[in-house]
Amino acid sequence: MNIKRFIFICMAAVSFFSVMAQPQSDVNLRKNQIDTATQMIWTGANFSYQFPFGTLAETFKNNWNIGTGFTYKTSSNWTIGLNFNYLFGSKIKDQVAILGTDMLTQNGDLIDGNGLKATIYFEGRYWNLSAGIGKIIPFGKWRNSGLWLRADFGYFEHKIRINDPDKQIPQLLDDYKKGYDQLAGGFCMSQFIGYIFMRRVRVASFYAGIEVSEIWSKSLRNYSLLLHAKDDTKKFSILVGPKIGWIIPLYEKRKIQTLYQY
Repeated sequence: MNIKRFIFICMAAVSFFSVMAQPQSDVNLRKNQIDTATQMIWTGANFSYQFPFGTLAETFKNNWNIGTGFTYKTSSNWTIGLNFNYLFGSKIKDQVAILGTDMLTQNGDLIDGNGLKATIYFEGRYWNLSAGIGKIIPFGKWRNSGLWLRADFGYFEHKIRINDPDKQIPQLLDDYKKGYDQLAGGFCMSQFIGYIFMRRVRVASFYAGIEVSEIWSKSLRNYSLLLHAKDDTKKFSILVGPKIGWIIPLYEKRKIQTLYQY
């Protein structure tokens, strides 16, 4: 089972049980009732489309990002979160920058073990695990909704996924592939600014905004077949893109406040 299917199944299961567990009194609030800011724990799923800058931009094109995590919100609207994100769909700009010129013909083709043009695919693969703190600043009577500012800190890892479906390229079999995948990892931090929407029906809650991530990484391989040496260069990259997330409440210490007009 691949990781995208696993995340989807987990989110579907959590969503089903959270809907079943939500009290009907929480769903059927009268129009003259609003929420105060409450303590809450939620999970969910988030999606984003990112544009790379710096070291990543030298090799990779834009990528998709899917993630999940857990967030605790205090009654004063501070948030503390733990998040996991998986990045995929990033195409490679130039295979010469990965394999060099020694393995390629003058036309830029790669020849397999049978003397034929090889079928090979390259794609960026990244993941990161982070924890962070944020603050929700409400604008009106809905005290759990408003501007959401968040900062996260964690670990980021990226590499080139080299797919040889026919297994006919001896230069890229087994451990040889590791000499070209440019696996690297290191510290990352990200900043998110956006709007979080929460009303009476909690499972209809979501957030949307812009996220910027900075990554400081270095090679995790002992030897690069492209450089014929260990890659000791320090890498700095930035990912920027729109982000949207769906909130699935797991627990809430909820208060109801009734408004009266005089």
